Amino acid sequence: MDGTAAGRGHAALRRGRVSLRGQVYHVTATTKDREPIFDLPAAAFAAAACFHAPGVLGDASLLCWVLMPDHAHWLLQLDRRDGLAGVVCRLKSASARSTNNLLGRRGAVWARSFHDHALRRDEDLLTVARYIVANPIRAGLVRRVGDYPFWNAVWL
Repeated sequence: MDGTAAGRGHAALRRGRVSLRGQVYHVTATTKDREPIFDLPAAAFAAAACFHAPGVLGDASLLCWVLMPDHAHWLLQLDRRDGLAGVVCRLKSASARSTNNLLGRRGAVWARSFHDHALRRDEDLLTVARYIVANPIRAGLVRRVGDYPFWNAVWL
């Protein structure tokens, strides 16, 4: 790292990020200051409803997701038109607008950046999806995945 602003923080997360057609990405986004805003069921329902709303995903596919009190995991597959940053921006924007509208508040819901991991050929898609939806169990929120309402997967 060179010590400049481009070598640290949000800029470092963007360095080397590419959007490849057909690629599957595991994306993690946190709430601003890790505020557990989605601890409120109404806020979580409002945000989650946006994840499959028309126009939000563009031509990308949302294979699986879980919404935790202070972060979200999305398993996204890109298609031809939309890049990863644009899809994630729309997911965060739509869910923030809906959440803020419901709560009668303004301001950022999500942190500016996000973390992404492009799945390699040797990574099993279902294993990654199971890891994502098991997040509430590992966090001690529930004992069974089916007891947690804020997740979905295309394999159901």
